[in-house]
Amino acid sequence: MYTSFIKASVLLTGWMLVLGKPAVAQQQSRQLDDYISLAFGQNQGLKQQNFDLEKSLFALKEAKAMYLPTVSMLGSYTKSAGGRTINVPVGDLVNPIYSALNQLTSSSKYPQVANQSFLLNPDNFYDVKLRTSLPLINAEIRYNKLIKQQLISSQQATVNVYKRALVKDIKTAYYHYFQALQGVETYRSALLLIDENIRVNTSLLKNGVRNGTALLRAQTEQEKTNAALINAQRNVDNASAYFNFLLNRPLKESILIDSVAIANVLVVPDTTTGIGGREELKQLSSLKEANNLDYKLQRSNLIPKLSTYIDLGSQGMDFKVNDKTRYYLWGVNLQWDIFTGGKNKFRAAQAQSNIKSNTAKIDETEQSFKLQLAQSYNNYRAAKAACTSAISGLSFAGKYYRDQLKAYRAGQLLYLELIDAQDQLTIAKLRMADTQADLQITLAELERDQATYPLNN
Repeated sequence: MYTSFIKASVLLTGWMLVLGKPAVAQQQSRQLDDYISLAFGQNQGLKQQNFDLEKSLFALKEAKAMYLPTVSMLGSYTKSAGGRTINVPVGDLVNPIYSALNQLTSSSKYPQVANQSFLLNPDNFYDVKLRTSLPLINAEIRYNKLIKQQLISSQQATVNVYKRALVKDIKTAYYHYFQALQGVETYRSALLLIDENIRVNTSLLKNGVRNGTALLRAQTEQEKTNAALINAQRNVDNASAYFNFLLNRPLKESILIDSVAIANVLVVPDTTTGIGGREELKQLSSLKEANNLDYKLQRSNLIPKLSTYIDLGSQGMDFKVNDKTRYYLWGVNLQWDIFTGGKNKFRAAQAQSNIKSNTAKIDETEQSFKLQLAQSYNNYRAAKAACTSAISGLSFAGKYYRDQLKAYRAGQLLYLELIDAQDQLTIAKLRMADTQADLQITLAELERDQATYPLNN
């Protein structure tokens, strides 16, 4: 059992690291890609980012809609009494004429007319109209739409930043889970060796060849290894729960492991891509362009605003509607802010400050990303060296244990020395699992730092 496990571990990692050969890109894990795709559709944090992106898209549609005409129904009704009046001396104007006509005609056909008084406030008056307005020239609308477009680009970059961080977290959790499984398998393998030692020592004790000291020590090692196995199983459960949490699945959902895909790494990963694909830089560039547009927006007060409107309605007394009450009214509005107390000037100055700040932040971020990439590559080299050392150590520990076991069975070795060889084998297996996971994680970090994982948007 222990021999097959050693051979499998060495074989698995042996082709994984072919030192001194050219870099060869291995096929990406299909199972892991499926999990990542699942996370893209179910992760709650990513859903929140997508909601923010959806909000930005609606904001752009709102900005575009400002170019379209606005149609509104307006209406009012007025009931009044008292207040100011206007006096019209109708009687004073026509009564002398009517009196003269009555004398000439010797009749009373022309009655006397009283002076009239009219309320200035309309009484029982309604006005209902359909107003259509349309902007003809308005620089604010144009720049507002362009700014919204840049904010969409920025939010899309934010979504991709979250996706890349999620990819790295999923891969890291996946490798930690595999590492924990290897720990469980290592302790189970150790228990098989201990069980065999207990069987052998029990037989030797019955035959009077050995005393009970070796058996007691083997039983002690069995209890210690059982406790370590329980702790390793706890690590498996915790790693599994965290992985499922990232995928927004039930925490106890089973995880499929492709052990061959786990070993698909690059001998010498490609670092020529650099940081040019980082969405954070695209995000900052979009914000900088938005600030440029904001500066132009604040300077657009020099351009007059021109709009037109037309009213189609009816107005009159007592809610009467006829050809006398219907009307239309068309007009053009012009607004040109000649003096605003310097408000636009100061707003433009603020936008310029934001542009300078973003430029400095882009430079700082680029340097920071270059540093991260260099550190990640150094971490990869160290992890690769540690994994190579672990391969050799596992091979030596396996050979050493086999030699010690032969010597012990031949009565040429103390049991304590055999236990030491067994402990070294267990430690070598655990170190192999640790270094293998560390190597995979450093590759995931390199992939994240170069933004090379393909994202489907």
